[in-house]
Amino acid sequence: MKSVFIAADVERNLIEALRSDARFTLVNTLAEAEVLITRTTNRVNRALLAEAPRLEVIAQGTSGIDNIDVDAARERGIAVLHLPGVNANAVAEMVIGHVIALTRTIPFYSAAMRRGDWNRSDCTTRHELRHYLLGIVGLGNVGSRVAQLATAVGMRTIAYDPYVEAARCPSLGALLQQADIVTLHVPLTDATRNMVDAGSMKRGAILINASRGEVLDTDATLRALASDQLSGLALDVFDPEPPQREWPDDPRLILTPHVAGCTFEAKDAAARLLYEKIVAWMSSRA
Repeated sequence: MKSVFIAADVERNLIEALRSDARFTLVNTLAEAEVLITRTTNRVNRALLAEAPRLEVIAQGTSGIDNIDVDAARERGIAVLHLPGVNANAVAEMVIGHVIALTRTIPFYSAAMRRGDWNRSDCTTRHELRHYLLGIVGLGNVGSRVAQLATAVGMRTIAYDPYVEAARCPSLGALLQQADIVTLHVPLTDATRNMVDAGSMKRGAILINASRGEVLDTDATLRALASDQLSGLALDVFDPEPPQREWPDDPRLILTPHVAGCTFEAKDAAARLLYEKIVAWMSSRA
């Protein structure tokens, strides 16, 4: 029997699966845990691991694990389980939604309607999606799904990812200069921190970040929006979370609280798959 400590809110079906499985028992302290279930809001660093002398595995039902000190875990022989791509479709759909909202200026029209304005005179200055070149930075599970959905609705796409041969854009700079819309789908690493300079993007471009807040300099990006270097900005991720700042009252700015990957389907699948992955890990050690 393995003792499991759940360190964050998780889906009810995961808890029920663990409780109904005689191979697991839920415990109330980290010190007792052999299995630690986390979320990205948990910082699993060396100090935390030192409080878990019995720990054998960290299980997290997300794609990214930048909140976990993987090197520290490896030194202790602690396995790290996660679910690459589990919410890729959810994130990709949100990105396409932001693309439509910003290219058709839906927040602008919505704000005008609330003021009592009925102004349709400029609608012919908006374009259909086939007009735009979408630049995808990071062609992993999410970026690839974004490319599929964008192609399905008639967009042209280019991609930059130094680790994927299919990403044929020669450099990040070349992508930023060409793309009408740029969407970011990279993990947080030393190489990706503040990787995009919005000021070097094509003037009037739209920028969407649903990866990690740290890959952008938020202040510089907001200045680019204020100066019209950017014509639209959508942020689903922040540094820190929740953000501790004031935001401009600008209909070209869309803010969402890190929910791009959060749908019933994605969370339900994550709970089921994480349970299965923990069971498989146990079986591999038998």
